[in-house]
Amino acid sequence: MMGIAALFPGQGSQFVGMGKDLAERWAPARRVFETADEVLDGSLSRIAWEGPEEELRLTANTQPALLAHSIAAWRVLEESGVTVGAVAGHSLGEYSAAVAAGAMDLADALRTVRRRGELMQRAVPVGEGAMAAIIGLDDKGVADCCSRAAEVTGGVVIPVNFNAPGQVVIAGAASAVERAGALCREAGARKVVPLSVSAPFHSPLMAPAREGLAPTLEALELTDPRVPLYRNVDARPVRTAGELRDGLIRQVDSPVLWTATIEAMIADGFDTFVEVGAGRVLSGLVRRVDRGVRCLAAGTVEQVEAVAGELGRTS
Repeated sequence: MMGIAALFPGQGSQFVGMGKDLAERWAPARRVFETADEVLDGSLSRIAWEGPEEELRLTANTQPALLAHSIAAWRVLEESGVTVGAVAGHSLGEYSAAVAAGAMDLADALRTVRRRGELMQRAVPVGEGAMAAIIGLDDKGVADCCSRAAEVTGGVVIPVNFNAPGQVVIAGAASAVERAGALCREAGARKVVPLSVSAPFHSPLMAPAREGLAPTLEALELTDPRVPLYRNVDARPVRTAGELRDGLIRQVDSPVLWTATIEAMIADGFDTFVEVGAGRVLSGLVRRVDRGVRCLAAGTVEQVEAVAGELGRTS
C-alpha cells in the first residue's frame, strides 16, 4: 500500500479563473465558494473567477481564494473516496491542510486567512520590505550572505522559505534583501529573482502580524486533525489541536521548512503526493527533493477526475 499525502499550495499559485470549472461541475465545490461569499464580503468568487488580477493579487483576497479553491477540489476528492495518510500546506496552505484534516471549520478558516492577509499587508508599509528567490546556492551559503547583508545595511534579512535543495527565498527590509541578493550572486548563486509580493512574509518584520493574529487563533475552535499534519515551523507531524494552533501562530514570522517537511514525510513512508488546488508549484519542489516519489495535481476538473479515478473508492 503506497503512502498517500495531500499537499496544499500557498500564495503565488493563484490565477484568475481558479476553481470556476470545479464549481460549475460539482455541487460540493460550488458550496465551498458559496460559503466563502457568505462569510466574507460576497465577492470572493467573482474576484477569483473574473479578476481583475490586481484585485486577486491583494493578499487579503489571494489567501481566502486559494483556500477556497483547494477545499473545493478536496471536497470532490473526498466524495470520490480519496483518502490520505497525512497532509501539509505551504504557508497559507497550512490552513487548507487543517480544514482538509477536519481540524478547522471552513468558515472559520476563511475569516482567519482574510484577517491574516490584512495583518501581513499592514505589518510593513508597501515598498519597505522585499523578497527574492535564490537559485543554485545551498542553505548555509544563503544564510551567510543574509547575515553579512544585515550587518552591512543594518536591516533585517533572513532565509524564510527553504523550498527545495538549491531554492531558498529570502525576505526582509528592501535594501538588505537587495544587498543579500548581490552577495548570493557573488557566492555563486545561479539566479536571484526578486518576487512580486506586497510584504516580506515569514520574516521577523511580520511580528506585528503574528501578534495581531494570535488572539483570533487562540479564540478559534480547533479539533485534533484526523491525520497527521506536518507543520511549517519545524517539519514535525502534529496530531493535536494545541500543536496545530501553536504552529499557525508561529508560522507568521517564522521560516517555512518545506524541504525538511517533504523529507520527513518521505522518511515516514509517503511516496505519492497529491497537490490539491491551484498550480503545480509544490509538485515541482517535491521532485527537487526526491525524484523517486510520485506527484499528482488536483486543481482542475480534468485533474480531479484523474486523481479520483486512480485513488478513489472505484479505483
